[in-house]
Amino acid sequence: MTQDELKQAVAQAALAYVPEGEIIGVGTGSTANFFIDGLAGMRDRIKGAVASSEASAKRLAAQGIRLFDLNEVEHLSVYVDGADEIDGGFCMIKGGGVALTREKIVASVAGRFVCIADASKKVAVLGRFPLPVEVIPLARNAVARQLVALGGRPVWREGVVTDNGNHILDVHDLAITGPVALEARINAIVGVVTNGLFAARGADVLLLGTADGVVSSTR
Repeated sequence: MTQDELKQAVAQAALAYVPEGEIIGVGTGSTANFFIDGLAGMRDRIKGAVASSEASAKRLAAQGIRLFDLNEVEHLSVYVDGADEIDGGFCMIKGGGVALTREKIVASVAGRFVCIADASKKVAVLGRFPLPVEVIPLARNAVARQLVALGGRPVWREGVVTDNGNHILDVHDLAITGPVALEARINAIVGVVTNGLFAARGADVLLLGTADGVVSSTR
């Protein structure tokens, strides 16, 4: 199976976790896009969705799915999104698609996080994929120096501006054996909005696309 076929398979499997009559949280990225397309087939059976990015909001609206602002919603039963990496403890690196801050906010109010990913995203230790860090533009170089002190090699993703008007530093050369602690440490740096470690609030369910089909596991 191609990578796109694996993504389609896990996106289709995730539809089984969507409760009827409720508002759900929807992530951002290529795998999430397949989920949005599949969600179109049950748009009359859900109340609507909260999107984690402007791009996902546009795709949901194009499929006729009603959009809600998170400020209108107290709780989401489920949040469905992909990951750039996920380890055996269900901690993730996210943010390759630049939506990490809004993704983290929407996921924080969801009762269940369903991660949809192809098998290439499963790793023993996080960090092969550069860790995205969203920063206030004024603080970009100051934050970068702090990230170097932590052992990373930050690279400014030039020309990229988040939906929040901020910059992204991609931190290379990290072997992340303590993701919860590192997430908190980086978030404590002045000028950081958030980082792409989803460890304090990791995934609850992993739907992994493999050559043998979709493998489901629960934290």
